[in-house]
Amino acid sequence: MVEGLSVPDWTGVSASLLLVALAAFIAYRQHLNLTRELVIAAIRAGVQLVAVGAILLIVFRHTALPGAFAWVILMVIIAGQVAGRRGAGLPQARRSATIGVAVGATITLGALVLLGVISTEPRVVVPVGGMVVSGAMQATGIALRRIREDARQARPAIEARLCLGLPARQAFLPHRQSALRTALVPAIDSTKVVGLISLPGAMTGLILAGVDPLTAIRYQIVVMYMLLAATALAALAAARVAERALFDDAQRLVPLPD
Repeated sequence: MVEGLSVPDWTGVSASLLLVALAAFIAYRQHLNLTRELVIAAIRAGVQLVAVGAILLIVFRHTALPGAFAWVILMVIIAGQVAGRRGAGLPQARRSATIGVAVGATITLGALVLLGVISTEPRVVVPVGGMVVSGAMQATGIALRRIREDARQARPAIEARLCLGLPARQAFLPHRQSALRTALVPAIDSTKVVGLISLPGAMTGLILAGVDPLTAIRYQIVVMYMLLAATALAALAAARVAERALFDDAQRLVPLPD
């Protein structure tokens, strides 16, 4: 029990598995071929969260700020690998994704810490860093996937611009802009309707913990603004790195696997 807040015990957590069973039953009855994947995802999520909870307990109690930043760096590396899979087929896709996530997370989280917007306590830096990295990962993955698709489908148009004497950066510019727009739309849409359709996670958690709603709203505004910045920075950095890898030293578009 947390003061003023009823937290489910492990019996309640076990009871919530009935909801997973319901989802698995629906997937089975509808012949979606997702039952096994759904069950594995639920088990994996539970195991991962328990393991992460145990590690964070050590980080919060014994490692102070260096341990918190080390944990954020680990999240960036993992996020880069995940986002890089979205751009599979692009040269150095995982490198581009990792750099994009790192740029978005470093600038955004660094600004929040240096400006004193958030506390430097590990229990603040790690969750906020996780939100920043998650947003950057999603935007990076979307941008790289769009770049891959455009590099394949619009190859004749890109090569035509190159033949007209445009440098590689200008020849690919419309497609980079398209990828960035696609990557930013989800974050922009979420920001437009925040509080109207759903109460976001940070705000909900603070309210459940007994924090005054107006105080929780201030924190959520910071979260939404930092996510906008992180997604824009991450998508731009990843797109630029991926774009450079698409052209050789002679500014020719490299072939991509089908």
